Amino acid sequence: MVEIRTARTSDISLIATHRASMFRDMGLLPDASAPDLIDATGSYLAEALPSGEYVGWLASPRGEPQTIVGGAGVQLRRILPFPYEGTAGPAIGLGRQGIVLNVYTEPGWRRRGIARELMTAVLRWARTERLESLVLHASSDGRALYEELGFTATNEMRLGA
Repeated sequence: MVEIRTARTSDISLIATHRASMFRDMGLLPDASAPDLIDATGSYLAEALPSGEYVGWLASPRGEPQTIVGGAGVQLRRILPFPYEGTAGPAIGLGRQGIVLNVYTEPGWRRRGIARELMTAVLRWARTERLESLVLHASSDGRALYEELGFTATNEMRLGA
């Protein structure tokens, strides 16, 4: 149904627009604030995408690579070493973590499995990169998909924004 490719620097404007649309659709971003978020996101991605701090994936209908209908990204971050339950038992993670961001599907393309395909690409990449943990903040619409893919709720708490 769709083809998934990695994002390039020429996609920065689109990724920034998708990010603003995602927050607007969740009711968290007033229309008047969207240009500021798009500009700030574009500035961040102009450095983070070429450096590899941010990795993105974009979905297009098969045979229509110029039509982008969804996207997802991962921001890599280093955290302090931590204990975790590895596949071979207790282990110490050295702090390679990714946070999944910007999972977005254009309204006319929702409920067709595009977010699942994007997340499958993210998970495949995370395994290849040997990330020790992958986290995300789920919207109410996305929570069921993330749970099906193996994500679980944690004890994380937040102060401020």
